[in-house]
Amino acid sequence: MSNKLWGARFKKKTDKDFEEFSKSIEYDYKLAEYDILHSLIHVEALAEEKIITKKEKERFILALENILLSAKRGKFKFDITSEDIHTDIQNKVEKKVGKLAYKFHTFRSRNEQIAFDEKFYCVEEATAISFLIESILDSLSYLSYKYKNKFFPGYTHTQRAQVVNFSDYLGAYSAMFKRDREKLKHFIKNTILYVKSGALAGSFIKRSSYIKAIKKVVVKYRIKNVNIQVVSNPLDNVASRDFIVELLSILSLIQMHLSRMAEDFILYSTREFSFFSLPEEFCTGSSLMPHKKNPDFLELVRGYTGKIYGNMVSLLVTMKGLPLTYNRDMQLDKEPIFSSVKIIKDELKIMAKLIRGIKLNLSATEKVLGDDSFYATELARFLVYKGVPFKEAHNIVGRMLKYCEDKMVSLKDMSENVLKGFHTSLTPAVIKEIITAKSYR
Repeated sequence: MSNKLWGARFKKKTDKDFEEFSKSIEYDYKLAEYDILHSLIHVEALAEEKIITKKEKERFILALENILLSAKRGKFKFDITSEDIHTDIQNKVEKKVGKLAYKFHTFRSRNEQIAFDEKFYCVEEATAISFLIESILDSLSYLSYKYKNKFFPGYTHTQRAQVVNFSDYLGAYSAMFKRDREKLKHFIKNTILYVKSGALAGSFIKRSSYIKAIKKVVVKYRIKNVNIQVVSNPLDNVASRDFIVELLSILSLIQMHLSRMAEDFILYSTREFSFFSLPEEFCTGSSLMPHKKNPDFLELVRGYTGKIYGNMVSLLVTMKGLPLTYNRDMQLDKEPIFSSVKIIKDELKIMAKLIRGIKLNLSATEKVLGDDSFYATELARFLVYKGVPFKEAHNIVGRMLKYCEDKMVSLKDMSENVLKGFHTSLTPAVIKEIITAKSYR
């Protein structure tokens, strides 16, 4: 185990099994960039307080920038023996500046660092996911334009209901993802990163020193879309993980919308419907049945929904009974958010490409749209505008369809005498005009 940030009051060594069990470096290394930025602010604040000299500050900054560069380039290598990312960076700094590193952790706590790091991570990833949602919206718009002015069967209770524009069908999913995007924007705007929390009661470093430090680092490292402030209630800052729960909640909604769309695409691409032809690049075959074209990506999207929901519930359960302020249970907040972010980003990236490759089988949809029942509501509307109360119009159309079912004929096959038996305004010409997708408004 590398050098720790604690331990002087202990006489016995940490049990090896417990030490391995309690480490988080295997996953919290992903927060390296954000932890370095927190350290840069802290170093600037230490210099403002005259705790370190200008020359010492410059040595720290040079070391931190060197580590930051490797993190930004994806070349950051953590020491597997480190307890966590904070310890790992402390040790890396010590290797570069020697005993000067003993001043590095002055008046700060990992409790504050991890809250800062995770918030920064969540804001950055929410921004990235927002851009990926834009690609989904672009793909839906592309497919909608490709089949502009085409009609599509609409369902309620998975039963044939009414004719809809295909663009409206796709637009329903666009509306869902637009709401998701707005929720992400609200999250990004309202998530504030705090410094000066210490372990729970605040840092001894003056507020004014941190304000100056924040300004310097934000400008120098061009930090955008992230709101960094001096904390007002440090206890709440180190104790709260509401921001992760909130982002997990938004990701759960995104996942729900992806899963519902995946289910539609799966259903409508079956031989029983044949409305869609899915792009082969996102399907697989069977090791036994040569004819199979399985929608595996869409099925995995549907399957991962349980994982995404589970991640949110797991953190809610972890946090539900914790006393103020920080507790080690909260270390377990990272894997749920890391997991959900990766799954959502992968799904959005692939789904955007799949949507563009969908082909609408017009012969199949037009055949289905020949079903008289799709136009029952439009027929009732016609009667209403002829002065028939809606309740009565509803009953008339219901009896007409029952008649067709019993006689095994379509509305178009009914003679004028039979039609007028239901209502005097009904004629074969009227029926012909109504029973067509083109009558949809």
